[in-house]
Amino acid sequence: MKFRSAAAFEGSGRYELLPFRFRRLPFDRNGVLITNLAGDWLTCAFSDLAALVNGTLASHHPLMAEAMGRFIAIGDSDRSSLAPLISQMRARKEYLTGGPKLHIFVVSLRCHHTCTYCQVSRRPVGDNTFDMSGNAGAMAIERLFEWPSRDLTIEFQGGEPLLHFDRVRSLTKTIVERNKTEGRNLRFVIASTLHDLTEDQLAFMREHNFSLSTSLDGPDWLHNANRPRPEKDSHRRTLEGIERGRRALGADAVSALTTLTRKSLEHPTAIIDEYRKHGFHAISLRPLSPYGFAIKTQERSGYPMADFVRFYRIALDHLVAVNQSGFAMVETHGQLLLSQLLTPFSHGYVDLRSPTGAGLGAMVYDFDGRVYPSDEARMLAAMGDTSFALGTVNESVESWMASPAMARIMQAGVAEALPTCSDCAYVPLCGADPIDHYARQRDTFGHRPTSSFCTRQLGLFDLFVEQLETGSAPMRSMLERWGLAQRRDVEDAA
Repeated sequence: MKFRSAAAFEGSGRYELLPFRFRRLPFDRNGVLITNLAGDWLTCAFSDLAALVNGTLASHHPLMAEAMGRFIAIGDSDRSSLAPLISQMRARKEYLTGGPKLHIFVVSLRCHHTCTYCQVSRRPVGDNTFDMSGNAGAMAIERLFEWPSRDLTIEFQGGEPLLHFDRVRSLTKTIVERNKTEGRNLRFVIASTLHDLTEDQLAFMREHNFSLSTSLDGPDWLHNANRPRPEKDSHRRTLEGIERGRRALGADAVSALTTLTRKSLEHPTAIIDEYRKHGFHAISLRPLSPYGFAIKTQERSGYPMADFVRFYRIALDHLVAVNQSGFAMVETHGQLLLSQLLTPFSHGYVDLRSPTGAGLGAMVYDFDGRVYPSDEARMLAAMGDTSFALGTVNESVESWMASPAMARIMQAGVAEALPTCSDCAYVPLCGADPIDHYARQRDTFGHRPTSSFCTRQLGLFDLFVEQLETGSAPMRSMLERWGLAQRRDVEDAA
């Protein structure tokens, strides 16, 4: 038996560059981040990148092997295949198949809170003219099952949806009955303060495997300031509701998030410790949004997004300490970004999609029968701007998707085609979010250098790359667990 010599397999040493993007590393003046078309990445010295681009990088240089392995460069065409790169790109955009999976039913605008940052136009508890009617709900269900997705998450929102629980009950029963012939995978969620939970409501939720989502802004003095009630007992009532929900539905069925005001940014450790104190293994650190009452209180509660990124860095350090102490806790938005950095798979999170998730990943059925492509579009309409209203529940899904509002969204909805985004190293991992840019800058395309959305995503991506490359062993271990756990969560839900 004869074998060819090793030299026969060395190739010509020639290579071609594949499309890539790069970004100077803010934590290393001589370093650079390089990403391929699918978002796989590496870091190296800028001088080595220059040599790679100029064709002078030695074939035995470590960067050459990495660039080949990550499809930033390709060797002899007769020995190479782009199939793995194409497969990665397909996996990144997997969320495009099937249509919207998240469907939000706004059953009432009534609420007993007067939150300073409220994103919707809340209404008094006794004003039931802002409740969803039976006819509007029935037509919304008809539209729900026109979508092709096999997985449907039905989320009931308000206001406070528990104030119109009869509608929640009737909608759920109708959806479940209809699904006996449809055969979809259903998941029900209620976004609520949890203050008015009754045993009867919890029994119904248990029967239909509901999850509960609530807001916990931190210790009592901070939560009560952010989310006031006339009785000044919002924090106590929230914790009581959390415990009732856990007893009835299980600890994993109750989640919470915090909305960060200017005052909140001064207390990252106190907020995280409050979540730990009450047994939460996940926390969502959410900056203010430019909708509803948050606009009116901007001077008092608002802040530049750069301040949020600085807050997040401190919070991340404290989360390492919490995890090191033996209490596992993740920050959910960071986990989504890390899943993008550490795996080739899609998480499908609506705000970080390209093409945008507005209308393609989510749909909102308002109390009055109007339909919106996202909750943010609904909030704008509540403020008097109906630019992104798709139609009503009496119209077909096809008419919504062919509407001028949806066309406007899609024109600015592909990040890879947007000015500045098209050159950004993180664009394969990020999204467009034209409605957020319109709300903040009155322009769906947005001006990326002054964009709060971009400041947040760039700041967090840079922070995570920095920590993955140069952080302490406990930091790197925690971030890797977060990113890989997110993929396992996606697989479990599929």
